[in-house]
Amino acid sequence: MSRSTLIKGTILLSGATLLSKFLGAIFRIPLQNIAGDEVLGIFSMVYPVYMVALILSVAGIPLAISKLIAEARSENHFDRIKEIYITASILAILFGLTSFLLIYTFAESLASLLGGESTKLALIIVSATLLFAPYMAVYRGFFQGFETMQPTAISQLIEQFVRVALILAAASYFVVQGYSDRVIAGGTMVGSSIGVLASLGYLRWTFQLSSTTPLPSVPYDFTIFRKRSRQILKVSIPIAVGAITMALMNVVDALTIPYGLRSSGIDPDDVNYAYGLYGRGLSLVQIATVFATSIVLPLVPLITKKLAEGDKASVQSIVARAFSLTHIISWPAATGILALTLPLNLALFTNLEGSLVLAVVGFSSIYTSLAVLSTGILQGMNRSGQAAILVLTAMALKLVANIVLIQSYGLAGAAIATLVIYIVLHYSNVWVIKRKVTVSAANHDRAKSIISSVIMGIIVAIPLLIFNVEAWTRLEALVYVAAAVVVGGILYLAMLWLMKVSEVKNLPILKKLRKR
Repeated sequence: MSRSTLIKGTILLSGATLLSKFLGAIFRIPLQNIAGDEVLGIFSMVYPVYMVALILSVAGIPLAISKLIAEARSENHFDRIKEIYITASILAILFGLTSFLLIYTFAESLASLLGGESTKLALIIVSATLLFAPYMAVYRGFFQGFETMQPTAISQLIEQFVRVALILAAASYFVVQGYSDRVIAGGTMVGSSIGVLASLGYLRWTFQLSSTTPLPSVPYDFTIFRKRSRQILKVSIPIAVGAITMALMNVVDALTIPYGLRSSGIDPDDVNYAYGLYGRGLSLVQIATVFATSIVLPLVPLITKKLAEGDKASVQSIVARAFSLTHIISWPAATGILALTLPLNLALFTNLEGSLVLAVVGFSSIYTSLAVLSTGILQGMNRSGQAAILVLTAMALKLVANIVLIQSYGLAGAAIATLVIYIVLHYSNVWVIKRKVTVSAANHDRAKSIISSVIMGIIVAIPLLIFNVEAWTRLEALVYVAAAVVVGGILYLAMLWLMKVSEVKNLPILKKLRKR
């Protein structure tokens, strides 16, 4: 395959991943509008548990298979390809079945730890997705090993479009039929399973038509399985650890926030509703962190490769640029959420309830993005053990902080804990990264992006001191948010351009304007 074709395939896959993650984040807003905060609360409690199981079952498999198949092709050992494919398929089935059985068996116990009996049905239904998702990942990794990115890109979009469409359709149907919140939340989870099945069907069909279908090799036996499974797991486990950061933090929230709320005296029947208000902030965080979560997977193997080649200068450059881009994109997003909290809450979620929680959780998206990115960088530097220790330590701190702060500040305490813990996790990661390569935790461009974001946030927030947002309609709030995003975005880019921030001044469009 030519270099240009490979680059095009990588760009296609990156674009599809970005769009897929964006769809996976934004659909929570119409879900809340259709079904209400109680259903969003159940969904937000159940989904992190499913995501942890899914990531552990799937996350590293595509990358591990693609790496091993690419190595076999480069060494002309084509007989290995079918061994890798069969071994990965067996592992995928075992992982998926084990994850499903664990959630199904302990659904009653998990539900009692979460929001109570109302979460049990949703847990059981969504766990069925784990029977197919790991097997789907095998096909994605197989095609990537042959440097064919299109099947993975298309399958991601099929999965997400089908999933989101069915979740919203199911929510609408069950609401109209007058079903309880428990049934509505459970019914929406069916969309995840059907989305994965649709993606798997497309990949299997493409695999059958492909000229790269592996040819028979020597008879397959347990010795081959043991050898190839060790190779696959050696690559996939570190990737899974890096990908699981946000999901683990969300699981801690799902387990401790309901407990903290009940302990603080809130009516147990109101816990799901309260968690739904917290879920509003999580919805915006998911959107604001799309960029950081999308660049981690391609960043990990790139850093690993450069370190293996002894090219520390390139690693330093890659890490510095990744941090700079994340700062440039994440700071205005977080500041914008903070400045526009009231009209955002009204426009997206129908009322102003939980605005303080939304503001704090939304602003935490900057450090959520940086923590996810820095954890991924540690994976690329072969520091998966240290990354895992830091993530687990952050989880323990989050657990304690949630319980303590909720007792004093209610739901806002959980939001404060989220912000503080992600700050601690990010700077702990940076400290470990700096022991491996020389990289500044702050530079002039990042300072300029922070200053520009703050100025932009103040400008778009000033009119809100004059107007009474509580008297606005949703349409008026939406119009203001849209106008503020456009004006704020232009102001932010203009300030970065005038300050000669390198990542902005080299954009093709702005280069032409500067020449003129």
